[in-house]
Amino acid sequence: MRLGLSQIIDCPGESISYSASVDLSDLQYGTSYPVTEPVLASGTVRNTAGVLVMKGMITTCIHGTCDRCAADFDRQVEIPIDAVLVTELANEENEDEWVFPLDGDSADLEDIIRTTFVLNLDSKLLCSDDCKGLCCRCGKNLNNGPCDCQKEIDPRLAALKQLLNK
Repeated sequence: MRLGLSQIIDCPGESISYSASVDLSDLQYGTSYPVTEPVLASGTVRNTAGVLVMKGMITTCIHGTCDRCAADFDRQVEIPIDAVLVTELANEENEDEWVFPLDGDSADLEDIIRTTFVLNLDSKLLCSDDCKGLCCRCGKNLNNGPCDCQKEIDPRLAALKQLLNK
């Protein structure tokens, strides 16, 4: 999917809007495929003093299994797009992951959206940011409430507990 930029490349201050839907269902993350619905992206590309700056937002729903509590979940995500589009890379050895080369006078939207999505995906898939996980003794999902396990006393402090019992 190409985004034509010929009308703003040589016109500082000008901008162009974009909107795209990309299929990332082939994207494997660990052992799962978390994206089954189209990934929607929209925003603008602005020529700021000869530099093409792409801003926008990616939205989709992630389906996965929580890495802490092993529960299946669906979560809406919004990922900002903040990229720079250049006609050629100045130094490919020190290439910045947020700088994308143009192909002639157009940008590859699918590549930009895929790269931005992957780089912003969390290293662990969690059902929520405050997931409490599973009890390491009984395996109860702590998001559903506390378990009945007794806390283990640090063996280094066992002698102090004996003093409290007397």
